[in-house]
Amino acid sequence: MSFAQRSDFQEIDFTKADSVAHYYKDASLANLPVLTHNLTTSLETDVEKFRAIYTWIGSNIANDYSSYVKISNKRKRLAKHRQAFLEWNRSITPKVFKSLLDNRKTACTGYAYLVKEMANLAGFTCDIIDGYGRTPSLLLEEDSAPNHSWNRIEINDKWYLCDATWSAGETIIIDSSPFFQPDYFDGYFLANPVLFSKNHFPLPKEESQPIKKESLNAFIAGPVVYKEAFLAPIIPIAPAVMQNHIQKGASVTFTLHVPNEFVGDVQLLLNKGGSQKIGDANIIKKQAEISLVQKFEKKGLYDVHISVDDQLIATYVVKVK
Repeated sequence: MSFAQRSDFQEIDFTKADSVAHYYKDASLANLPVLTHNLTTSLETDVEKFRAIYTWIGSNIANDYSSYVKISNKRKRLAKHRQAFLEWNRSITPKVFKSLLDNRKTACTGYAYLVKEMANLAGFTCDIIDGYGRTPSLLLEEDSAPNHSWNRIEINDKWYLCDATWSAGETIIIDSSPFFQPDYFDGYFLANPVLFSKNHFPLPKEESQPIKKESLNAFIAGPVVYKEAFLAPIIPIAPAVMQNHIQKGASVTFTLHVPNEFVGDVQLLLNKGGSQKIGDANIIKKQAEISLVQKFEKKGLYDVHISVDDQLIATYVVKVK
């Protein structure tokens, strides 16, 4: 299945939809049909209606870290038994949803379920997708268990991707205690599907269909992509893998796909042994593409961060022999 992206709706102003979502801030979840009706009835287009639902969920539901840990541990125990995992994942949905209704907080399963339920009530076809999610603080290995859920939704006969969990904010650890920091982020709303695939890997919809190990391994080996990449969007194209090994004096070309109208300030930040400096990359600009050619003159292990307007977009590792 191919997916479309938010740029299909460039002519739509989401100000009214976001205002409606804000107006019903802290509304009760006890009657979802009423809440869904209130969020959508005054809006004209389907995409605005879904926008109000999505913004409300991302702005009003907290991430439940303790629930996430429990679910993650169970997923790990069932990592090699996919059928059992899928059955268990379905079985916990009512419990997750009850906790969501009672406490207004949940893990990714609850976010995805709430998006699906409210979108369905509004007349949309919307599904939950289970799979793997990668973040700068959550890297995966070949035997890692599926750890994330998100949604696909059909609007105007096209399918789109979104991730309400990652739009809601982030959980930070302070003195070993988790603390949810709400911070609604717009970038995962009807996200660019190519960029979305850099940190989301879906399980096959059919339970009998095996996971493509080569595709999963390629996903796991890719660069770290930060959420700020989704705003433009800016898509890391090359290198295809995060870990790169070269000889002293060789160069690495870091290539980004960017919007045609892109005018941001792109830099490479080279971190070696905790000391960071701005690289001296040769920057080559083409239509919808920017390449940064960086030569490495000294041996060592480098964390190479791509920065756009002082925001991190992606991270690679370069080992120079």
